[in-house]
Amino acid sequence: MPIKDQLDSQEPAERIHRRKLSDQVFDRLRNMIASGELAPGDYMPSERTLMERFGVGRPAVRESLQSLHTMGLITISHGERSRVNELSAGTAFKQVDAIAQLLLTSEPANIEHLKEARRLLEAGIVKSAAERSTKKDIRDLRDLIAKQRDKLGDSEAFMQADIAFHKRIAETGRNPLLTAVSEAMLKWLFQYHTVLLHWSGREETTLAEHSEIVDLIEKRDVEGAVKAMEIHLNRSEERYKQQR
Repeated sequence: MPIKDQLDSQEPAERIHRRKLSDQVFDRLRNMIASGELAPGDYMPSERTLMERFGVGRPAVRESLQSLHTMGLITISHGERSRVNELSAGTAFKQVDAIAQLLLTSEPANIEHLKEARRLLEAGIVKSAAERSTKKDIRDLRDLIAKQRDKLGDSEAFMQADIAFHKRIAETGRNPLLTAVSEAMLKWLFQYHTVLLHWSGREETTLAEHSEIVDLIEKRDVEGAVKAMEIHLNRSEERYKQQR
């Protein structure tokens, strides 16, 4: 069979799509950040420099820079050159905040999934904290309990202090990924379902349980700390169920 006829008889080949120039510039700039060519704190090259380097127009450069800004990779300030941001686990989780909001508001079952995930995560976090805590960690945790006590009577401030306490426990475990996950979960619970974090009239119980958890962390009582955290979170869950 002639080659032409063979080609005609074959399935259509996958089409080659021309990519937007801004997407190609974005990829180049992201690779420069990932490789360290552009380090945290560095100024981004000027728009004109990027235009000349990549042979593209100003719209492609500006669109790619805006995409980097949206992803949290750079900061664009009015009247100043863009700068490369310090990358962290927290940067990654901030990118899913909008999706988390949709998940939690559109499907009530996801609230239960989030609560379960938090209970499992907190058990592992407090275990690590009990194994790795320092004297400074313990001082900081006790200071946060005192600050939370000062917020009695102010529901929102009390909840924010609660978040700060649990975040500090996560930091005590010395795992930045777990810290970022914990902070994101607490933020989502606070922002989209605040009743899970606070119940009027139970503040003293919360403070007492926090103090017990810190005592057990200080003693390096891993099993005791995990059990106390489970009781603390389960008590909150039962209280929530009673008020629904």
